[in-house]
This record gives sequence, structure tokens and C-alpha cells, in this order.
Amino acid sequence: MSRQILWALGAAGFLVLAGCNKAASPETVQNDVAKATDSAAEKDAKAAQDQVNAEASASKDIQSAQDKANSQTAVAAADTALTEAEGKNKIALAQCEALSGDLQQACKDKANAELDMAKANAKRMKADHS
Repeated sequence: MSRQILWALGAAGFLVLAGCNKAASPETVQNDVAKATDSAAEKDAKAAQDQVNAEASASKDIQSAQDKANSQTAVAAADTALTEAEGKNKIALAQCEALSGDLQQACKDKANAELDMAKANAKRMKADHS
């Protein structure tokens, strides 16, 4: 009896395995292909949108970094111009010492006015790029 049970189980297993490789109907295959195509198209569209978003974000980051670099360059140029103007002012004030009276005061006033103008220009340059 156990031999008959083994044969019956073997035959049932064979039929189950044979049924696994059965071809699907054309409608089922067409439906599965359509679903797979739609899914692939959706994933492709999402990947393309992700790429567009990443490129836009990178472009924005690049522009921001460029703006920051330009601002830092302008501030450095303003600081350099101001430092040069301060140096020229010290030289001019020292040269004014050779003069006397009203001429000396006029010379100092002119040197200080030029320094004040350089300071205002430096401040404006910094404000334009902040």
C-alpha cells in the first residue's frame, strides 16, 4: 500500500510540475506586457523628472556659488581700494606738513576729502554686492 501511495504522490507531483510550464493565454500575455510597459514608462518618466530636478538644483547651486564668489571679489577689491586710499592719505598728510598756515590746512582738508570719497566708494561697492 505504501507503494501505491508513493506512485500516486509521484504522479500528482509530475502533473503539478507539468502544469507550471503551461503557456498563458494571449490575452493574459498581452495584459502582462501592457502592465510591464506602463510600469517601465512610469519609471522612465520619474527618472527623467528626477534628472531635470537634479540639474536645476545643481544649476541653482552653481549660480549661488558664483554670486558668492563675485561678492567676495567685490568686497576684497573695495577693501584694497580703501587700503590704498588710506596709504595715499598718510603720504599726502605728511607732505602737507611742508606747508604752513592756511595752505597746510587746505592741503589736509583736500587729502581727508579724498579719503572720505574713497571710503564712500568702498562702502557703495560693498553694498552693491551684498
